[in-house]
Amino acid sequence: MFHAIAHRRITALFEAVGRGDAASVLDSFAGRFTHSFLGRSALGGARHSLAATRLWYERLYRLLPGIRFDIAAITLAGPPWNTLAVVEWRESNDGADGVKTENFGCHIARISWGKMVSLAICPDTAGLQATLDRLAAAGFAEAHAPPIED
Repeated sequence: MFHAIAHRRITALFEAVGRGDAASVLDSFAGRFTHSFLGRSALGGARHSLAATRLWYERLYRLLPGIRFDIAAITLAGPPWNTLAVVEWRESNDGADGVKTENFGCHIARISWGKMVSLAICPDTAGLQATLDRLAAAGFAEAHAPPIED
């Protein structure tokens, strides 16, 4: 039963991101958490505060407007106090420059009593870097900005 509830909640969070609703994701974090994104790009690095994580989602929406996810699989394991969730996805977006792009990857989350204590976002970093390089060449300097970390 718990895994069915977690599955629905995870699906809803991906839908929220697609609507530009980062607040729902931010509300899902525990008091102490790690939000990390693979690589050293403008979206890379790790955050441990809601303030820095909010700034990260704002940057995500500026660089990749219209972002949306098609979930391929959600795998859950463990009890409610120590649940591991792996979500495999394909992502598409409209790009700040209007060029539509796609990428793929997975999210790996550790959940305790319904709150995320860690979230690792693992995209195809080569595909992402090509998109960020294209955006920077088109004049979107933030695509090559340092990661938002704390």
